[in-house]
Amino acid sequence: KVIGGGLPVGAYGGKKEIMEMVAPAGPMYQAGTLSGNPLAMAAGIATLERLSQPGTYEKLDKLTDKLINGIMDAAKEAGHEVCGGHISGMFGFFFTKGPVSCFADAAKSDTEKFARWHRGMLERGIYLAPSQYEAGFMSLAHTEEDIDNTIAAAKEVFATL
Repeated sequence: KVIGGGLPVGAYGGKKEIMEMVAPAGPMYQAGTLSGNPLAMAAGIATLERLSQPGTYEKLDKLTDKLINGIMDAAKEAGHEVCGGHISGMFGFFFTKGPVSCFADAAKSDTEKFARWHRGMLERGIYLAPSQYEAGFMSLAHTEEDIDNTIAAAKEVFATL
C-alpha cells in the first residue's frame, strides 16, 4: 500500500540479471491484477511528491508529538497511568505506568480501561486503532485543529473513567 499512496498495488524487484528475464526485456511474462495499476501508481507518485516537499517530515513529527503527549498529559491530569511514544508519524500508547519495552511490559496494561476509553473516543468521532497492540498513524491531512479536538476528546473521556 505504501508505494500505491494507500491503494492496493503489486510490485516486486530483484537483481538486475533476474529482472532482465522479465518481459518486456526478457522471455518471462508476469502479470497480476494489481501490477502497475494506473490509479495506484498515480497515487504513489503524488505521495512521493508530497513527501519530498521541504518540512514534510518535520510537520508530521511535530503533529504526532503533540498528539501523543497531549493524550498522555490528559491521562495523567485525570489520574490514569498511560505511557507511549512515537517515531515520526507512527505512534502508540499503553494504559500502564511504563515504560513498555517488550511484550511482557505491554501485557501489564489495563486493556479493559483502554477499551472503555476507545469506545468513548469513538462516541466523540475520534477513530483510533482498537487495540493497544496496534500502532496509530498520523496523516499529513491532519491539522493542528484536529489534534486539539482529539486531545480535548481524550480529556473528556479520561474524566469519565
